[in-house]
Amino acid sequence: MSVDPKDLEPKDRDALLRWRLALGPEAEKTGSCPSLSALGASAGTVDLEGDDLEGLDDALSFVYGERSAGRGGSKPYLPKWLGALRDFFQDDVIALVQKDAIEKKGLTQLLFEPETLPFLDKNLELVTTLVSARGLIPEQAKDTARAIIREVVEDLRKKLESPLRTAVLGALRRDRTSPIPIARNIDWRRTIRSNLKGWDAERKRLIPERFYFWPNQRRHHEWDVTLVVDQSGSMAESVVYSSVMAAIFASLDVLRTSLVLFDTEIVDMTPVLADPVEVLFSAQLGGGTDINRAVAYAQEHYVRRPEKTLFILITDLYEGGNAEELVARLRQLVDSRSKVLCLLALSDSGRPSYDHAMAEQLTALGIPCFGCTPRKLVDVVERVMRNQDLAPLLASADKKGERHG
Repeated sequence: MSVDPKDLEPKDRDALLRWRLALGPEAEKTGSCPSLSALGASAGTVDLEGDDLEGLDDALSFVYGERSAGRGGSKPYLPKWLGALRDFFQDDVIALVQKDAIEKKGLTQLLFEPETLPFLDKNLELVTTLVSARGLIPEQAKDTARAIIREVVEDLRKKLESPLRTAVLGALRRDRTSPIPIARNIDWRRTIRSNLKGWDAERKRLIPERFYFWPNQRRHHEWDVTLVVDQSGSMAESVVYSSVMAAIFASLDVLRTSLVLFDTEIVDMTPVLADPVEVLFSAQLGGGTDINRAVAYAQEHYVRRPEKTLFILITDLYEGGNAEELVARLRQLVDSRSKVLCLLALSDSGRPSYDHAMAEQLTALGIPCFGCTPRKLVDVVERVMRNQDLAPLLASADKKGERHG
């Protein structure tokens, strides 16, 4: 007969909850162990409940007992699984569970063997898995894993670099003409279009009345672009795309770019952001979040010229730190005339999961909150730097279910 948790002392309830988590769902079938939800609702000192307990149960389920396949009966998505471990356990326990995962479930044999790794589909999901579980990769497979990540990242960069360069440089070319008549700087398109009336039909040539020239020089660091990126497990794809976009931004001399990754700690990747692979190998996908702390760090170190700062916060807004301070800090950025955006995800995936209540607060401050593909981010950046209205793009996001609202 099952014990009623309410009849037990707090320490006994906690002990029973720990035993239930250790034994798994099978323990409930005996009839002598209360359900996980009942134990969670009545626990004394264990600070977990609801979805947290189920997440912990699933994280353990992958490794131990007959429940080893998890609730869904299939191997979990590794970034999320490792994130759950980091949420619930200290480093020494995480290391033990990962060791058991290798030994009991053949994790390395399934994924990380040098003989297998080169034949896997080289795509974004594989990159997020390798980055998330890089601590589990055997020494003899690390070079292969790094080469695969570089191949996928370079492919993404090639696809995104040209449109982003064109958008940014086009947006910052404020002066359409230059008074300095240098042949290499002739704006041929405008010169031809403006002088069509000078077409000599008999000689079949254009006789221009005026030549137009591009400015000879661009100003360096016309805008500061700061990316503050949530590296919790659910944001794995966003971290990959953010590292690629930051590297492209950093390659443009008209921009001064910084990149900050965070969970409950902060990792400033600005010194190495030119190499997105190095960024990804420094990332620790998974764990909790302290968005307020990360925004405070970026604000202190990288918001030098607010009116020329594009501040991009990439997070699902599930704040584990001080939510009130976060809202106040973001209000300061808006009031200082920084251009602040909140991307609920930077990915090709579907509608992002996010904290709707927090998104409503930020939207009320005038901060657009929306899910964004990398290609759409190119359009967003161009519109911001041209000082154009983002509403048409956000309306498009509304239709696709990407935007908060």
